[in-house]
Amino acid sequence: MELHIQLAQAVHVLNHDTQSCNRVAANQWLVQFQHTDAAWEVATSILTSHHQHLLPSGYEVEFFSAQILKRKIENEGHNLHSAAKDTLLNALLLAAKRFCSGPSQLLTQICLAISTLVLHAVEHRKPIEQLFYSLRNLQSQGNGNAAVLEMLTVLPEIVEDRNSNCSISSARRNEYGQELLTHTPMVLEFLMKQFEEGFDHHVQPHDRTRKLLRCLLSWVRAGCFLEIHPASLPAHPLFNFVFSSLQVPSSFDMAVEVLIELLSRHEELVLAELECENVKILDVLCGATGSYLVSTFNKFSFLVIQLLFKDTKREKGVPQLLLYRIGFLKEVLLFPALKSGNEKVIAGLACLMSEIGQAALFMIVDANMEALALADALLSCVSFPSEDWEIADSTLQFWCSLAGYILGLEVDNADKRKDLEDRFVPIFSALVDALMLRVQVDDSTYNDNGKTLDFPSGLEQFRMNLVELLVETCQLLGSVLFIQKVFHGNWILSVTDICWKMVEAKLFMLNAVADVVLKEGHHLDNSIIMQLVMILSNKTPAELRGFMCLVYKSLAEVVGSYARWMSASETNTRLLILFFGAGIPQPFCSSACAYAFRKFCEESTPMMREPSNLEILIWIAEGLERRRLPLEDEDEVVGAIILIFCSVPDKKLMNSLFARLLSPSYEIIGKLTNEDHGHATENPSAYVESINSAGRGLHRIGTVFYYCATHLSSGLGPDESVHGLLEVFWPVLEKLFASELIANASLSTAACRALALAIQASGPMFGALLPKVLDSMSTNFMSFQSHECYIRTALNFVESRKHSKKGICMSTPLHASVIVEEFGGKEEYGPLLIRTFERFTSSASVMALTSSYICDQEPDLVEAYTNFASAYMRSCRKEVLAASGSPFELSLQKAGICCTALHRGAALSALSYMTCFLDVGFAFLVEPEASPSDIAVQDMVIKVISVSGEGLISNLVYALLGVSAMSRVHKTTTILQQLAAMCSLSEGTKWKALLCWEILQRWLYSALQVLPCEYLKLGEAESLVPIWVKALVSAASDYVESRRCGELSNHEHMRGKGGRVLKRWKRRGIMEGCKMVWINAAEKNHDIEVIASKKFDRVFKEKRSRKDEANMHVPSNRTDGQQMCSSIYHLLAILLPTMKSVEECGSQ
Repeated sequence: MELHIQLAQAVHVLNHDTQSCNRVAANQWLVQFQHTDAAWEVATSILTSHHQHLLPSGYEVEFFSAQILKRKIENEGHNLHSAAKDTLLNALLLAAKRFCSGPSQLLTQICLAISTLVLHAVEHRKPIEQLFYSLRNLQSQGNGNAAVLEMLTVLPEIVEDRNSNCSISSARRNEYGQELLTHTPMVLEFLMKQFEEGFDHHVQPHDRTRKLLRCLLSWVRAGCFLEIHPASLPAHPLFNFVFSSLQVPSSFDMAVEVLIELLSRHEELVLAELECENVKILDVLCGATGSYLVSTFNKFSFLVIQLLFKDTKREKGVPQLLLYRIGFLKEVLLFPALKSGNEKVIAGLACLMSEIGQAALFMIVDANMEALALADALLSCVSFPSEDWEIADSTLQFWCSLAGYILGLEVDNADKRKDLEDRFVPIFSALVDALMLRVQVDDSTYNDNGKTLDFPSGLEQFRMNLVELLVETCQLLGSVLFIQKVFHGNWILSVTDICWKMVEAKLFMLNAVADVVLKEGHHLDNSIIMQLVMILSNKTPAELRGFMCLVYKSLAEVVGSYARWMSASETNTRLLILFFGAGIPQPFCSSACAYAFRKFCEESTPMMREPSNLEILIWIAEGLERRRLPLEDEDEVVGAIILIFCSVPDKKLMNSLFARLLSPSYEIIGKLTNEDHGHATENPSAYVESINSAGRGLHRIGTVFYYCATHLSSGLGPDESVHGLLEVFWPVLEKLFASELIANASLSTAACRALALAIQASGPMFGALLPKVLDSMSTNFMSFQSHECYIRTALNFVESRKHSKKGICMSTPLHASVIVEEFGGKEEYGPLLIRTFERFTSSASVMALTSSYICDQEPDLVEAYTNFASAYMRSCRKEVLAASGSPFELSLQKAGICCTALHRGAALSALSYMTCFLDVGFAFLVEPEASPSDIAVQDMVIKVISVSGEGLISNLVYALLGVSAMSRVHKTTTILQQLAAMCSLSEGTKWKALLCWEILQRWLYSALQVLPCEYLKLGEAESLVPIWVKALVSAASDYVESRRCGELSNHEHMRGKGGRVLKRWKRRGIMEGCKMVWINAAEKNHDIEVIASKKFDRVFKEKRSRKDEANMHVPSNRTDGQQMCSSIYHLLAILLPTMKSVEECGSQ
């Protein structure tokens, strides 16, 4: 009894004490208590015994006791003995009887505990049958019906809830679900009896109705009504009970939920039948042809869908039954609610009728009386002027489904098409009118005159969801009719009498359907658009605030979307440029104006070359610094201006325009480098502002070089104008690199980006500056080794010069060498490139890459360095490669370490570098007539491999045992195949002492011997190595043959028997190693086995390929066994589906 009192006191303190320290202490005591064995007895005793004179009132202790039992059953129920479970079940049933009259939350917790306990009663063959026997006994007792009803409500929810009780397998849960449905007749009979008689005179009628509906909802979700034939549903008492509950305000929402769930279950049944039919047809196709004929299968699927719909038409299902009652829903419920403004009823009916319509699209297309009534009712819901947009939004899916269904119908002749149009054009035409009203902003937004506009989030989401429907409606009605609907009425009666709310809504709809209108070729009435442009351009900045900013933005989007037609008139050009220029500085509409500006410049390039227009472009460019646009928007603006400048035929004028465009940026950078920053700490905000301005200036310069490379380069190389830009740019950048300012990371990144883009744009013109640039890059990297951008500058930031609708992404550098690939083949730069490679390799940050953990901390550095090394190996002259043996040895050692990293990108870039080195080296080894320089490279390659090979093999083995190992199988297999091919070539040559099969076998044996004991069985290393060597011998011949035949780029070396065998053995090796670790780890840690088993089951059930999984990180403090075990399910889920042969299937 002492524990009872302590528990009661702790619960009281937790819920009522005003001191937080007391509540924390009580919570800690309760947490510890519920993990003790005594909690079982104490909680059960409190629920079944009467201690009112000892425990506080309010049922708080009883409620907490029920929660304790529920949690303990979930977590420890599988450990209870059969007798203990039976005793506990009887006690909980007694508690349910005791509290059947309330409180309802306590009764619910008790019933949840009972249901959870039943699911853990695995010793009973049919535990749910046992529970129903107990419920019948409880029902026979006085006032037991309330407890039975609550029990029947929560039981299906617990059975169907797959998020809790994770220890219960899906198969067993499905068995429970089927067993549950066998009791459907008894449950429905019980519910009907309660509906007719009532189960407790203490319960209010509206509460009783909600309880019955909630119980019915649980069983509908479990699938009980699927057992009832659709033809008998209209006369079923419970079906009519649900409909009658719609007229009761307190039970309306629950009745709607039940009906929607009925429709949902019907759709699931149809989809299940469809899936079965698809599987049957697929089996026929595969049996007949031996392969998957996708196109044929799709045609068969379409036929199956049609057959299912036809079958549904013949049989009255739930959608048809509900559609036949649409008159009741419309006349009795909807119209009175619309008249009184009852948003709760309107919202519920809108959801219900939308679900009915989606489930019965085939009947809606027939346009019978009920279908037209449903469409009219939903139009009324869309038009209802609610305070938010949820009601209209809930109907969008129905309208989209209907429009898509109609557009997808194959009409045999023109008469049928005309008939469809006559039926639905008036409906969708009325829908456009209704949507035009609902898409408008509310009054508070319309009257907003602040500096920033608070656009309603509900309207924003509604508009996003609406776009698809507008597009399909425009396709259905045709762009001509749709545009007529939008342009209908007088937009502008006078300058002072404009309904801007309606104008903005129409602009939104015009922009949404732009693609359809442009495709169909129906031209807009540009006069209205230009009139709006003129009105908004004449407004002062003070007037362009609040809601007017939204109008400005919407108009800019329309001009951008229809730029092809807006640019047709020369008289519009100047006015539109000024319109864009005035809108770009406005924060709310800058992005829309920048995009529209670029689109307009692309469509009207010849007209933009007029001197007056060029001056406006310069005016826009000069204001970029003070406007501080987002960088992506600034890229749009600069790109548009450069497009026009590059089209100017007069080179002198073009160069002058470039100079005027970039002069503000150069001034900012020059001012920063010339100032004395010794007192920067005195005014840090001004210093940071100067750094940011210089960074933006460098970004702008880089963007100019990028677009110049796009628009000025030709087959003959870069234009002379680019050379002129480079002559001005480099001295400024050189001075910046030599200053202390370059220690700033953001400024360094911006400078390196601008330099990389300048290199790409100028090409061979950059050769004269190469020594200074490489020396500057390597020197700065040695000084600031956390800035990997200096290595990346030696890489191609812009290998792919594609830009998206929003412009190019200038923040993330891309790959492949620009300096090395441009100049690596020139003899005069050989010593310079060697010195640069040595400085990068010997830097402290690269030398610090001594473990996979460090590589995971510096993935950008790993990728930058290995990509540079790959470009160096691929592009430099033979003499340069032969003299680079030392940095190659170090770089391969670092690459071997990095390939074991958990970071997928870093590991794969390291593997790519090793593959590149071996591939280029092998090409020199197979030269039929080797020159002295070729021989020097051959000697270098063999020496580097002989020094680094053992470490590479060991690291490759570890890479195959880490996270995402299967994604590395192909590259590691290629590397081993390349090494084997080199061993094959070295046999019988002067290199045999350095590299041969015996040495490779020794390396493999050494790599397996040092593995922890969890990875291999005792003595397995000795048996594996000969098998691997045998596979490598065969794989080597495949590689040599493919290399000589020039088929390496198509991975033919992997398609030969040797390559396939090697990859198979590697996969099998991973499989066996994982299995050993799993067994060993399971012996030491049962939790790991359980977690891995569950994850393994889930991955297989979902049939997901994890080959391309994102970078995964495992905490570094885990043991090897735990780390390996955590990735077993990941490896096996990839491995098993990839095995093809019977032998492989047997090994599974």
